[in-house]
Amino acid sequence: MPIKASELILNPDGSVYHLNLLPEHIADSIITVGDPDRVDSVTKHFEKVEFQTRKREFHTQTGTFKGKRITVISTGIGTDNIDIVFNELDALVNIDLEKREIKPELTSLNIIRIGTSGSIQKHIPIDSFLISEYAAGFDSLLHFYKSSHVQFEKISDALMAHTNWAASKSKPYVVKCDESLLEKFSSDRTHIGFTGTNVGFYGPQGRILRLPIQDNNLNDKLASFNYEGMAITNLEMETAGIYGLSKLLGHKALSMNAIIANRATGEFTSRPKEVVDDLILYCLDKLVE
Repeated sequence: MPIKASELILNPDGSVYHLNLLPEHIADSIITVGDPDRVDSVTKHFEKVEFQTRKREFHTQTGTFKGKRITVISTGIGTDNIDIVFNELDALVNIDLEKREIKPELTSLNIIRIGTSGSIQKHIPIDSFLISEYAAGFDSLLHFYKSSHVQFEKISDALMAHTNWAASKSKPYVVKCDESLLEKFSSDRTHIGFTGTNVGFYGPQGRILRLPIQDNNLNDKLASFNYEGMAITNLEMETAGIYGLSKLLGHKALSMNAIIANRATGEFTSRPKEVVDDLILYCLDKLVE
């Protein structure tokens, strides 16, 4: 039965609604960035850019780096946008948009997030690269899907017990990266981490401007959590959603973090642009190895 027009919304030209993309516009290897302006920071290293479009916060360019076709797309901030981007990317490769039917043979994308993050562990220094092996989502996105089979519920339960998690907050969900990409992108330049994906930047990450927060000690509790030798290392706002939806949709995903702040020491990098640029080149080279 064809997918209803209200569920799979297409533009008049047949492109997916939010991303404004057709299937031929994307490669099988995709880099996601949060900031729409960061797309240019990636594709400036390409030999050529064959296609580009921009709609809302979603800026997409597809081109070639060292002979490999790669798509770069901005997601904006937060897992609500991840829900849009990943479902529409999947629709481009796994749904016949004209017939509105799921294809009999499915395509698996390789998706690399390049983003910034703040460490909550003193031993993860600013200006370093961190790969998220696991991610804990504090945002509830994955609970709207049948997803228990991709979650590590024992870790989630231990995290809730350790932090005395407020019952009014969404239950954290814990998911893992693609192991083959983890192996491919690891080196002596990278730290392996367990990332907390927050639902906001200020209160949810323990920042206080004018508003008091529910748990003043949450960051300290997260930093002291340890599950079988695995500690939460850093905070950001997309990774858990990326991992969860990728697992459910059959794609491979890895989150690469440029550590530009250390919340434990109070440090912030003096060279954020350079650190991100270094990570971009590192990821591009790893993609074509």
